[in-house]
Amino acid sequence: MEILVENEEVGKRLDVFLLGRFPNLSRSNIQNNLKRENSFLLRKGKKFFKPGEILKRGDVVFFNPLEPKEVSTKPQDVPFEIVYEDDDLAVVNKPQGVVVHPCLSCPEGTLVNGLLLKIKNLSSINGEIRPGIVHRLDKQTCGLMLIAKNDFAHANLSKQISEKTCKRKYLGLIEGAFKQPEGSIETLIGRDRKDRKKMAAFPLSDTTKGLKRAKTNYRMVEYFSGYSLVEFSLETGRTHQIRVHSKFLNHPIVGDLTYDGPKKFGLSGQFLCAYKISFIHPRTKENLEFKIQLPENFLKILNNLKK
Repeated sequence: MEILVENEEVGKRLDVFLLGRFPNLSRSNIQNNLKRENSFLLRKGKKFFKPGEILKRGDVVFFNPLEPKEVSTKPQDVPFEIVYEDDDLAVVNKPQGVVVHPCLSCPEGTLVNGLLLKIKNLSSINGEIRPGIVHRLDKQTCGLMLIAKNDFAHANLSKQISEKTCKRKYLGLIEGAFKQPEGSIETLIGRDRKDRKKMAAFPLSDTTKGLKRAKTNYRMVEYFSGYSLVEFSLETGRTHQIRVHSKFLNHPIVGDLTYDGPKKFGLSGQFLCAYKISFIHPRTKENLEFKIQLPENFLKILNNLKK
């Protein structure tokens, strides 16, 4: 559907403009259309997909709405491990390949569906689609996650993540080795300009709107022939941050095909695990730390590399 922007609509956000034209659709539905590049704004032969793009005179909008899909929040038997649980929170180990919460592309079989089956109470701050979810991990990243069982705990844990009093550490296998055994990577991160489904790193001097500062600390743990095991910790929490920064240094995470990681060892996703988490208990104020062993297939890869 082709829509010419009228004079009185100039200055509006693209998603607000479409919401006005299609009041029966939700804002998230409209934004998902743009994210999937199913719809766009055309200006002087150039396509714009950003929901916040400001309309100008002469713009033309092409909109092909996706059919809304039902997402399921029913309890389901989804594999994950409860590492710790009390009345306020749980610490769970999410396996590789499990999506955290229902969405259009994955309406069921998510961690949330599994939580509803195994954990009686979950916080409501993030609504019925994301009950208990304080933070997320990528589908193909495994490891520890905090789950809030009430809104008091959720607000406190979210604040700890924001203020970095909650510490999360990851182990990843990279191709090659970083030049320094320990250091930091600091860039801006935003949508890749050639492929909007991916993120990309940009210099700190880049003034393009929408880019956000991202800083990752790393420490080399073990060297192998052609690969290295690295411990990562985040000072910011940007989408795909560790994966993007590893690619930025030309040493991508093994198995991360999205960011040019080598397809090796039969991996179905990136060799990246959130293996340690520490935080202050919201109610007791006790310092808690949890650590897990890497998945068996990751350990097998490391053992073979050592040989």
